[in-house]
Amino acid sequence: MISFQPTEDQTLVAETIRRFVNERVVKVRHEADESRQLPENLVQEGWSLGLLAGWIPEESGGLGEPHSMVSAALYAEELGAGDLSLALHLLTPALAGLPINLFGTPAQKERWLPALAAGDFPGLTAAWGETHWDFDPLTPRTLAILQGDNYVLNGNKALVPLAENADLILVYATHEGQPQIFLVEKNAPGLNISPREHNMGLNALATYEIHLENCTVPRSARLGGEQGADVNKLLAYSRVGLGALAVGLARSAHSYALNYAKERQAFGRAIAQFQSIAFMLAEMAWEIDAARLLVLEAAWNLDQGNDALAQSALAKLYADEMVLTVADRSVQILGGHGYIREHPVEGYLRNARAFAVINGLGLI
Repeated sequence: MISFQPTEDQTLVAETIRRFVNERVVKVRHEADESRQLPENLVQEGWSLGLLAGWIPEESGGLGEPHSMVSAALYAEELGAGDLSLALHLLTPALAGLPINLFGTPAQKERWLPALAAGDFPGLTAAWGETHWDFDPLTPRTLAILQGDNYVLNGNKALVPLAENADLILVYATHEGQPQIFLVEKNAPGLNISPREHNMGLNALATYEIHLENCTVPRSARLGGEQGADVNKLLAYSRVGLGALAVGLARSAHSYALNYAKERQAFGRAIAQFQSIAFMLAEMAWEIDAARLLVLEAAWNLDQGNDALAQSALAKLYADEMVLTVADRSVQILGGHGYIREHPVEGYLRNARAFAVINGLGLI
C-alpha cells in the first residue's frame, strides 16, 4: 500500500530545513535577488545541514543509507519554500554526487564522493541542458566520440550552475546514439566557460554556458566505465526533485497571498472575504496538494524500483503549470503591490517560469 506518512527521521529533517528557511533564508532572499549574490555564510550554513549525507557511503564519510526519493521530495519542498536560487545552489553538488554514487566505478567514487561529506561546500556540478528550443534530455546534441584512449566531446550547454568555480562538471552527451555522462575536470583541454548568464529569474543562482570544443577526457572519465549510467533513472529523479521544489515555491506564494488577503481591506472588509478572491485562493490550495501527491507518488514508485520515467514526467509537467498559475494568481491578489519588488510574489513569478527550462537540476 502506498503511504506518504513521513517517518520520524523524515519529519525531523524536514522541520530542521523549515526552521532554517524561516529563521535565516526568508530574511535575506530579497537582498540576494537584488544583488545577484547569495551570502557565503548562508550557503555554508545550509550545506552544514547535511542534506546529502544520508546516501553517501560510509567509507566516503556519509551514513551509507539507501537513497530515498520520497525523503528527497519532502526535503526539496521545504527548500523550495524558502528561496529557489539558494535551494538549487545547495543541491548543485548532488548533480554530480548522486550519479557518481549510483553508477560510478570504484575509482570514480573514491575520488569524488568524499568531497560531498566534507565541511566545505564542494565544487561539483553537472551540465545537462542545452540552448536549442527542441532540447530533449535523452538525446543531447553534445556528442562524445571515442578516439583511442580518449573521449572527445563537442557541444554547448546552458544553465550550468556554479560552473565557474567547479572542480568537476558531469557532462551529458550522446555516444553511439545513447545518452551517457562524462566527468570533465576544470582544466580539461577544450572546456570553455562563458561569463555568467543573466536570466529572468533565479538571480542569486550563478549559471553559465559551457562550450566543449574537441574537449578531451580519458576513457576512464565515462561515468560507470564501459557499463555506463542509467540516464533515464537520473532524469526521473530530477523531475521529481524539481516538482517538489515547485510545490514548495507555490506553497510560499499561496501563503503570502492568503495572509495579504486576510489583512487587506476594501469596502469595509478583508478582500479574502470576496468570493472571487476566496475561490482563487481555494483553487490554488488544491492545485498545490494535487501536485504534491503526483510528485510523492512518482517518488514512491522510484523507491520501489519501478519504472517511473513517464510518471515523473507527468508529475513535473503538472507541477510546472501549477507553480506558474499559483505565482501569477498571487501577483493578481496583491493587485498593484504584486508588481512591486518589495513584495516577494513578483519574484516567485519570475522563478516559477524557470521550471520549464531547468531540466536536469533538482537532484537530492
